[in-house]
Amino acid sequence: MAKRKKLIEKSDDGRYVLIDGCRWRATDPRIPEEARKHLVAELMRARRAMRAGDREAERDARARVHRTKVALGERGPKWWD
Repeated sequence: MAKRKKLIEKSDDGRYVLIDGCRWRATDPRIPEEARKHLVAELMRARRAMRAGDREAERDARARVHRTKVALGERGPKWWD
């Protein structure tokens, strides 16, 4: 079965992305492109590691996801303040 492509829109102020009707914080646009790519790659690795099946490994992977999302500006202090 083919995955359907998600509809992604930005809010008028650029602070949020709207994905399939859900609002999520956008990545900080001040992050240089190469750093952003590196962080997104780390986020994907951590998300894959969450499926390891081992509780301790999953807990570590969830912590990595959180740290990476904070680094991207998607969690933690608001990057627009």
